[in-house]
Amino acid sequence: MEFIMAYEVIIPAAGQGKRMGAGKNKLLLELNDIPVLIHTLRVFEEDKQCAGIILAIAPQDESSFRKLLKEYGIHKVAAMVYGGEERQYSVYNGLQAATTKGVVLVHDGARPFIDVHLIHQLVVAADEHGSAVAAVPVKDTIKRVQQNEVVETVDRSSLWAIQTPQAFRMSILKRAHEHALEINFLGTDEASLVEKLHYPVKIVEGSYDNIKLTTKEDLYFAEAIMKKTGR
Repeated sequence: MEFIMAYEVIIPAAGQGKRMGAGKNKLLLELNDIPVLIHTLRVFEEDKQCAGIILAIAPQDESSFRKLLKEYGIHKVAAMVYGGEERQYSVYNGLQAATTKGVVLVHDGARPFIDVHLIHQLVVAADEHGSAVAAVPVKDTIKRVQQNEVVETVDRSSLWAIQTPQAFRMSILKRAHEHALEINFLGTDEASLVEKLHYPVKIVEGSYDNIKLTTKEDLYFAEAIMKKTGR
């Protein structure tokens, strides 16, 4: 059995989920009567290799989150930090609270269907290569469009849809965030910051079940996944 080193995970949870239209933080919405945030946290809580969880939150959610952690027995949250205006800034704030010198993960709070096997694959890959991200091959035909007119059909054989968790050696992710601040670069994920340093980012094939809950329609898919997986 391959040795899996301990890791810490930063979970951005400060977004208000406007596209969900819930009128509150979407992580407080319930799946099978349990908040989305708790579904996500339980995976890391139950993983013996997870040394600590850092939540980046909105100040107005702090009391609700603390109540949920106590109610559901989530003990591995080592710190709560306030998120920034952008996800990138929330993760950066989370990095300041991290203590590991090894591997740190970043995972969307709204991806509750992550599994431990994939987490461990990412930790091993990041320890070996420096950076690793979960991803799945693109299934749909992709077209580049300008002014509502197709310009080009893109070869999808080399296209992957990137997910989280994303895993990094702590030293690399810190340097990437600091470099992004220096050049005023705002990326769409942590890997894009690492790419700016021209460091390699390895792909670990994930699962199509590892969806991010963004719109109301995603809740229907979530219910189907829960029935399939028995969660």
